[in-house]
Amino acid sequence: MIEPSIFEQYEALLRSESPVALATVIEGPGVGTKLLVQPAAAPIGSLGHPELDRVVARDAVAELEAARSGVRSYGPEGQITPEDLIDQPTVRIFIESHAPPPQMWIFGAVDFTAALARVAKVLGYRVTVCDAREVFATPRRFPMADEVKVTWPSPVFDELGSELGSRDAVCILTHDPKFDVPAVQGALATRVGYIGVMGSRKTHAKRMERLAAVGVTSEDSERLMSPIGLDLGARTPEETAVSICAEIIARRTGRHVPSLRDSSGDIH
Repeated sequence: MIEPSIFEQYEALLRSESPVALATVIEGPGVGTKLLVQPAAAPIGSLGHPELDRVVARDAVAELEAARSGVRSYGPEGQITPEDLIDQPTVRIFIESHAPPPQMWIFGAVDFTAALARVAKVLGYRVTVCDAREVFATPRRFPMADEVKVTWPSPVFDELGSELGSRDAVCILTHDPKFDVPAVQGALATRVGYIGVMGSRKTHAKRMERLAAVGVTSEDSERLMSPIGLDLGARTPEETAVSICAEIIARRTGRHVPSLRDSSGDIH
């Protein structure tokens, strides 16, 4: 059986929206050689030396995590420090990363969910809506979502939680303790970059008591943005959706903005 070429494998991974990076030597020994890198698989191809392959594969995974492409310089045997590069030809390598779109998981098929899903899609998120109530969690109510799951939170996190990373968001819009407590627990067990929980300050205080009772620490709770969204005076579902997505952007970029969590008084 003939092995598919590196380009055929690259194409297949791109079509399946799998995270993949292609490293290509653009200057120095081995111009044109390529290394195909995936986060949880052995690299395919070679750049000319096993140690160079190892170092570039490591760096390519880091670039994938940040959804970033760029040129890096190495020695022909993977050297990366200036003193190791003296009297050595420099190998310049272009790492082109293709990360899948960021994910937003929305728990609770409520009135605000459709508005948040629409705004998230404009920003390029792959949106999943989850609710255990079959009558509410339907594709007809949320045609803008990429997927609608009729399920409790725990099975979703058990199956797919390991996929969430710093670019992703979990938004919990339900006020039902049977649903939002396990949703918060599941989100806290992942590496997701944003966890927002809807509710008034009084509702959140009671939620925190329930979370403490199941072992969530005050340090864990620092990751929660609740009340959810920026302090914009949002009233409608659409305005609230904008305030939530703006908060997600600000948290990702490290900007200091007036979040409802960090303010006091009425949230509307």
